[in-house]
Amino acid sequence: MFNLIENDIHLGEKADDKQQAITAVAQAFINKGLVEEGYLQGMLAREQQTSTFLGNGIAIPHGTLDTRHLVKQTGVQIFQFPNGVRWSDDNIAYLVIGIAAKSDEHLAILRQLTHLLGDEDIAEKLAKTTDPQLFINLFNASIVDSTLISLNVDTNSLLTLTAINAAKLQEAAAVDSQFVSEVIISAALPIGNGIWVNDSASGNKKNAIAVARPQKAFQHNNKQIAALVTVASVDQKVDELLVNLLDPQCQQALLNGNVEQVKAALQGQVVEVTTSSENKTDVSAENTKTATHAAAGQLEATFIVKNEHGLHARPSAVLINEVKKYKSTIQVKNLDRDTSFVSAKSLMKVVGLGTTKGQRLCFVAEGEDAEQALKGIGEAINAGLGE
Repeated sequence: MFNLIENDIHLGEKADDKQQAITAVAQAFINKGLVEEGYLQGMLAREQQTSTFLGNGIAIPHGTLDTRHLVKQTGVQIFQFPNGVRWSDDNIAYLVIGIAAKSDEHLAILRQLTHLLGDEDIAEKLAKTTDPQLFINLFNASIVDSTLISLNVDTNSLLTLTAINAAKLQEAAAVDSQFVSEVIISAALPIGNGIWVNDSASGNKKNAIAVARPQKAFQHNNKQIAALVTVASVDQKVDELLVNLLDPQCQQALLNGNVEQVKAALQGQVVEVTTSSENKTDVSAENTKTATHAAAGQLEATFIVKNEHGLHARPSAVLINEVKKYKSTIQVKNLDRDTSFVSAKSLMKVVGLGTTKGQRLCFVAEGEDAEQALKGIGEAINAGLGE
């Protein structure tokens, strides 16, 4: 997650073309001291590699990997173009969200953007508003974010779960290094059903809740650990959500739900979670021909993402271009984040899966060329998706 302030938002802008729009974004980064001169060239070069148009009238220009050293501080600049800017082919961008990120911080930003702006109505409203507070309220309001939820963690260590949650919170700028140091050595509190909570009195920068759930519950000091909730708190607003942890339905979601169900339950929404899971067969990228029937008329295959920096915008775009070659209906989910299935032909949905190196993507294809599609997708992933 990231926090927006009013001077990060530029409403009612005009640009003749996308180069002019990207130049304006780069200059805003320079004016704020976020990047050094030369980052513009990286942003333009990145656009030449693959279009950064996400869908819903949104583009996310950012630099190339070899211009990361020019980023002084991670940041976002939002430019609204009410009249639109032609971005690629017939795609018109009304919201241009520039990203300057050090290391892999851009992945978390991309996930947040896709979750927030995946709704067409929200994107359209932001493209027309004259009130910057609408952007600030949308981007800064969420205490519970999907990027802070880690499921199916392969560990039998409470310390590992704590470290994962603390790192997620720090990446989201919700805590600083002092919080991380203290929460790791502090005792967690069991609240029942194998759910534990921990926090730190120091280093809190904003309200946020992180969740880490192991693949299987394990014992710690003769007590079961099935999920860990780590809390960053700067005021009493977070307390309203912590009360939900005592609700049986919320606990059921924490123990058995997918990412979106956990998020909804923590926010106090009623969530029905089934404890049963389908028995699906994984297929490696090197062995696509053994794809099994997921259901009548469907084929399923699972591939491991090998890209060093996960599925950020460029490899995601390469994947989408491969998927769109086929007539079949194709859906995909991130098994390691336990997401819901989404359309594999939507760039915004695929980026929103938040896939990092080593995670597994499960594809289900239905149609006349389903087997060919899964084979082509597997070969593309195994080849590195253009990287």
